[in-house]
Amino acid sequence: MDFLDKLNRQQKNAVTAGNGPVLVVAGPGSGKTRVLTQRIAYLIAVERVRPWQILAVTFTNKAAKEMEARVKSLLPDQAIEGIMLGTFHSICARILRRESEHLPIESNFVIFDSDDQERIVKGVIRELNINEKLYRPASVHAAISRAKNELIGPDDYPTTTYRDEVVKRVYVEYQKRLISSNAVDFDDILLYTAKLLQDIPNVRDKYSQRFRHVLVDEFQDTNIAQYELIKQFSWHHKNLFCVGDPDQSIYKFRGADWRNVHRFEQDFPDAQIVLLEQNYRSHQNILDAAMGVINRARNRRRKQLFTERGKGEKIFFYEAPDDYAEAAFVVDGIAQLVASRQFEPGDCAVMYRTNAMSRLLEEAFLQARLPYRLVGAQRFYGRREVKDMISFLRLVHNPADEASLDRVINVPPRGIGDKTLLTLHNVARQNNTSPGMVLLDLARGSDSPYWSSFTGRATISLADFGGMLANWRAAAPSLTTAELFDRIVIDLNYKQYIDDESEEGVDRWENVQELRRLALEYSTRSLDEFLENVALVSDQDTLTEGNVPTLLTLHAAKGLEFGAVFIVGLDDGILPHSRSFDEPEEMEEERRLFYVGITRAKDKLYLIRAIQRGGRGMAEETYPSRFLDDVPVDLLVGRTRTGRAMRGTPPDTKWSLYSKSQSASVIEAKFRAGTRIRHQIWGDGIVLDSKIQDDDEIVDVVFESVGIKRLSASLANLKII
Repeated sequence: MDFLDKLNRQQKNAVTAGNGPVLVVAGPGSGKTRVLTQRIAYLIAVERVRPWQILAVTFTNKAAKEMEARVKSLLPDQAIEGIMLGTFHSICARILRRESEHLPIESNFVIFDSDDQERIVKGVIRELNINEKLYRPASVHAAISRAKNELIGPDDYPTTTYRDEVVKRVYVEYQKRLISSNAVDFDDILLYTAKLLQDIPNVRDKYSQRFRHVLVDEFQDTNIAQYELIKQFSWHHKNLFCVGDPDQSIYKFRGADWRNVHRFEQDFPDAQIVLLEQNYRSHQNILDAAMGVINRARNRRRKQLFTERGKGEKIFFYEAPDDYAEAAFVVDGIAQLVASRQFEPGDCAVMYRTNAMSRLLEEAFLQARLPYRLVGAQRFYGRREVKDMISFLRLVHNPADEASLDRVINVPPRGIGDKTLLTLHNVARQNNTSPGMVLLDLARGSDSPYWSSFTGRATISLADFGGMLANWRAAAPSLTTAELFDRIVIDLNYKQYIDDESEEGVDRWENVQELRRLALEYSTRSLDEFLENVALVSDQDTLTEGNVPTLLTLHAAKGLEFGAVFIVGLDDGILPHSRSFDEPEEMEEERRLFYVGITRAKDKLYLIRAIQRGGRGMAEETYPSRFLDDVPVDLLVGRTRTGRAMRGTPPDTKWSLYSKSQSASVIEAKFRAGTRIRHQIWGDGIVLDSKIQDDDEIVDVVFESVGIKRLSASLANLKII
């Protein structure tokens, strides 16, 4: 077995572990996928286990395909057909079709997607005459999903509050609808399979006797149902091999429960525990910073991550004066790394806690005319809620805007369907006017000549919306853009519509608030200037794939690696998120999220925050992330922008001392107005102004290529020509 010779001692111990339960606690970059696939190859080639006696489960089809390809490359001359290797859902769906005689559904059941599921819940809520505003379909469905993930059926749903009773009523009817449709949702696939194995011994015996070895990838991301499944699958032979790292459990909002690692140790007290601590990705300074953060976590098995790649460069900390400067620093930093040939653009990544934070970063890249790609979400201006609010504002500015009218005429739902909308367009064409003008006229009620063209409730709905639009237009001249924005949000009750208190709902509302922060900057400018700026920035042609920097959330970064990583938004309230302040479990996950971000970096790591955030003119002071105190100061290089104490502690903290040591020398201005300079990316320019600020020279330059830019002389590497 030549491949065993390439393993380190800990990896070899895991791959060649004997029978019985094995827990491999794999640190980031420690080769866990290699261990898992080589374990499968070892079982087949050395232990002579038949391929069809092996069950290997993971979370994505991509991961499953990669595992299968690696096993085939390790055993090119051996038959490996028959391994049951796939995602939890795909494997369980296969089993349910085979065992449908034990289920309330037929073997040809269909799987309802998320939209189907929410539509059914909405229908049940309406038929039960439940207040849809108090019990939003998405929120109720999320509660049902959590129950299924914990193996709680509709009849057993616990009711300690009135809300619980409402959810239970909906759950019971929802499940009846699924069964009558011969359908399952995603959670049913796991729930039904787990119940089959729990309740019908013959079924459990069939599969647990067949699968001599059960292997699980990303074990820390399993929920209760998935943990029960793997216990049942391995019930007979007890050969359960789980690979994961509770320090990288960051998907609680999806049902993942990091405590399954502790449950494993309790349920299998004789299990072999193997730690994978050698990291093949990062330099030691990065690993030491990560351990400084994660070692403060509670109830965890400590690991000592090490690498043979050397200490590497220190971590660069930068405290920007505001969130615009934060974004500019990132773009300038990446431009310098690329210009100096340290990295390719695609080796660089920018990570942040929430999707809303991409807005300023995207604008900074666009202003610098540098391409980028966004991972794990739509571009900021492409998100539904952002486009909705822009459409409302465009409609106030120009009621003839048919695209905006069609987008939001039924947002939030007000009973205006496609048929009514078609009639509205036809009436407008027949009268040589626009649908928006018809809508405004309908606000006059039956005095409108268009009133008789519509029937039933649709007429009232159109008139009500026309009245709102008329009121907004009347108020707009005396309101700032932000005030008009707030008026629209309140009149529509848009927050309640968009924020169902789920993780996604909170993100959507944060995106709305981020757009409002931009609107605040137009307090002395007109609505049409705001809309023009938004239209130019949101040009979809700017989106680029290929060898370009990546922008992504910390959640989306798990499993990835980059040469240079910039983590922005390291302020309390952002990371850790404000929602975690009163929830110890949530705070622990925020800590793990920061740890995951740090360990994505291979060679260079930048930790960045902003002293003020929220837009020019209306910015609020922020506090540094409490997690920054856990990064050993001797690993850091860079400067703060203030020299003040952090988080209200006495002046001689490690951060303030660090700042003082950096500001010992007096800096003299190098550039003067009229000086011609050259930038590695933007070419030739002329200095407009220069000033000393916080131990740095801040230079305003007008470039022929990109216009005016404000630069830090210590970072921009400007050359006088």
